[in-house]
Amino acid sequence: MDISKVGVLGAGLMGHGIAQVAAQAGYDVVLREVDQEHLDKGLGRIQKQLSRAVEKEKMTQDDADAVLGRIHGTLDYADYADCDLVIEAITEDLGKKLEMWKELDGIVKDGAVLATNTSSLSVIDQAASTKRPDRFVGLHFFNPPQVMDLLEVVQTVTTDDESLKTGFEFGEKLGKLTVHAKDKTGFIVNRLLVPYLLDAIRAYEEGTGTIDQIDAAMKAGANHPMGPFTLLDFVGLDTTKSIADIMFDEYRERRFAAPPTLRKMVSAGFYGRKSGRGFYDYSGEQPQAVDPGL
Repeated sequence: MDISKVGVLGAGLMGHGIAQVAAQAGYDVVLREVDQEHLDKGLGRIQKQLSRAVEKEKMTQDDADAVLGRIHGTLDYADYADCDLVIEAITEDLGKKLEMWKELDGIVKDGAVLATNTSSLSVIDQAASTKRPDRFVGLHFFNPPQVMDLLEVVQTVTTDDESLKTGFEFGEKLGKLTVHAKDKTGFIVNRLLVPYLLDAIRAYEEGTGTIDQIDAAMKAGANHPMGPFTLLDFVGLDTTKSIADIMFDEYRERRFAAPPTLRKMVSAGFYGRKSGRGFYDYSGEQPQAVDPGL
């Protein structure tokens, strides 16, 4: 299927990045938010990223202007009517996603492919809420989409071959490494990554090492670019807990259960980098590991 116009729902952490990489690949993009404030914030993030690319001479100003010119911000679902591919990147809440698809499904033209960027929820639950479950796939981008190379293309039991092929071709046009993932909670990456992150917290709780010791050990001993606590803060402790809760609900295994320290930190509002404090304090020039004291 030929794609010329892409719709992205949500201009937040993931949505604005997906919109940007799609526009950079030459697609016309419709980007929706719930209100003008959130939309302006998302468009501002894109402009900031493009300005940074121009400063680093990775892109000309003319190219940056062209990318911005291909992104149309909106508050109206009606602007998705002629999109060939629509990707949702709203909050990780199944109820809100189903409500959104119910409203959007009757607006988007027949033959278009619908996709979810969910990192942990079952794709079929969303596909089945539409009148086109055969034209529904998972397109799981990683944060930030402008930098991370991987795209998990998720096939459900109802996804037809043409829609799956469309997902792969779209990812390849974006320059992503595409991998075929089945509709199993957590897909490939989070199915393996989240238990590792949760076990790092348990290791800390059990006195195996301090936060910075565990981070340093995994960087030097496993050749990871960042340690598990640095990564937890980057992903967001609230996001990690949400994914863990969904995976535990599915698999009912201890390795997927959020440890007490994680649950208490999220309750306290310590989400990581985005809140200024997680397993590290980001108020100074350099992040400093802090004992959660929980």
